[in-house]
Amino acid sequence: MGYDIERFVGYVNEGLLCSICRDVLEAPLQAPCEHAFCSACIHGWLLHHGNCPEDRQVIDVALLRPLYRYMKNDLNRLQLHCRNREYGCEMVCSLESIDRHERECEYSQIPCSNAGCTAQVERRHLDGHLAVCEFRSRECPNGCGYTILSAQDAPHNCVAELRTELELLRSEMICRVEEAKHEMESRLDSQRRHMVQKESILQNEIEELKSQMSRVMSDVRSLMAAERQHRQELEQAELEKREL
Repeated sequence: MGYDIERFVGYVNEGLLCSICRDVLEAPLQAPCEHAFCSACIHGWLLHHGNCPEDRQVIDVALLRPLYRYMKNDLNRLQLHCRNREYGCEMVCSLESIDRHERECEYSQIPCSNAGCTAQVERRHLDGHLAVCEFRSRECPNGCGYTILSAQDAPHNCVAELRTELELLRSEMICRVEEAKHEMESRLDSQRRHMVQKESILQNEIEELKSQMSRVMSDVRSLMAAERQHRQELEQAELEKREL
């Protein structure tokens, strides 16, 4: 659907009206036959028809094109009233900037942000409404710290709420302690396995060093025996030399 023609100030060219809804074009598209339509209108029409609603020429969605630039410029320059005119807004601006204005218009009806509240309030009055809304959140006036979310929560039992809060805190602390305990046990098990592995490696290295030492001692004894044998042979040779 297009923009209601009654909102516009002054004359609106016939060529800027949708051929289907007869309102001022919104998100316009143009057929090869040069008839223009609102995007929503022509897409809805082509779901059930395969031709132009004006001259019955065959058209397809793929043939639709944006409006000619000069027509788009003429469209954007049209002046119209804000849609919140009935609530008191007197703004008149170009079609090109109307959406930006209406998104920020102080007279726009917007929903209350408090959960459970169904009120629609003008943007300019929203802060005042939030201050008195029965669904606003606020702390218990008795000082227990409980957040009152609605009028039904107002007569709550402070002692019961504090007891519930205490139980929740206790449960949370127990969970945290258990988590810390499991984490420490896991770390200790990991370190224990690491130490056992290191001990095994060191033990193997010690055994290897002992084996090497044993071989070295055996070699030393063999060398000492060979030396004694050599010395004895020298002494024998010396005796034979003297005898000769």
